[in-house]
Amino acid sequence: MKKLSQKVVKLLSKKRLKISLAESCTGGLLSSSITSISGSSKVFTIGLVTYSNQAKINILKVPKRIIIKHGAVSYEACLSMVKNLSKISKTNISVSITGVAGPKGGTKQKPVGLVYIGIKKGNKTMVKKFLFKSKKRNSIQRSTVNNALNLVLSLAK
Repeated sequence: MKKLSQKVVKLLSKKRLKISLAESCTGGLLSSSITSISGSSKVFTIGLVTYSNQAKINILKVPKRIIIKHGAVSYEACLSMVKNLSKISKTNISVSITGVAGPKGGTKQKPVGLVYIGIKKGNKTMVKKFLFKSKKRNSIQRSTVNNALNLVLSLAK
């Protein structure tokens, strides 16, 4: 994770890009992985941990109807999170994460290990769905952060 974070900070610095993050199931791990790198203050603007539905609605302005209809762990919620974060932060790159880190809380429709990562750069926005096999909370969180860092690297190039 540290090597990936270093690559992200180096690339964003070189390209003079700013990043903002909205995390749910990773609880700030992505923000922490970036801010643990010296020089991250040049690229890191804001990191929000919007863990509850209320925080997603009040802070990230995710419409309540999206949460009611699709749930907080959904493509739609993740997309709304990243789009609204981009508006709030005015950064070049925005990342949103929502998922079920477990070990409890999963359902048949939304099992433990289901994670959505949203990323927006300029007018390009994508949401990727992941289903991590591990049922260990820490492992799911770390895999999510690694995938998010890789997505940032691929989009920032």
